[in-house]
Amino acid sequence: MTTVAASVPVLRWAARRARLADDVLRARFKKWPLWLRGEAQPTLKQLEDFARLTHTAIGYFFLPEPPRLSLPVPDFRTLRDEALREPSSDLLDTLYLCQQRQDWYREHARMRRPALSFVGSANVQEAPEAVAQRLREALGLSVEERRRMPTCDETQRLAREFKVSTLVVLHRLADGAT
Repeated sequence: MTTVAASVPVLRWAARRARLADDVLRARFKKWPLWLRGEAQPTLKQLEDFARLTHTAIGYFFLPEPPRLSLPVPDFRTLRDEALREPSSDLLDTLYLCQQRQDWYREHARMRRPALSFVGSANVQEAPEAVAQRLREALGLSVEERRRMPTCDETQRLAREFKVSTLVVLHRLADGAT
């Protein structure tokens, strides 16, 4: 088994940041106390498992000191009127996920789709049935068309093709109704 020289300060930092107690880590990694004292080193597999458990990039463990991480958004968090020092791994994971979703949506929004004639054509005074009927006609989802679908899977496939357009329409209808 090949071991890797992981930085003790970074191991402690990652455990503290993930809010993992020593007894929890000792149960999962038998040599955890030895790692912290520098008397043993983790294997690459153990370090990968520890990195996954603590939501820490594996490269950080080869730095002499823990990195200074900052939030990618303004930080207004306080505890008893004092600013919190460092974001938790859970908070950073959540923010990074939100940023990925924003990037995806920004890219999705840039893809200009042709304007749909029924967008903005409904209002809250109209009967929902009439609006739904116009929407079905515009999307080619008539009752007769749905009856001709051989299976439920085929109907779902057709619905998925129109999903994005339908969601955009419904969102715009909702915006117009407010």
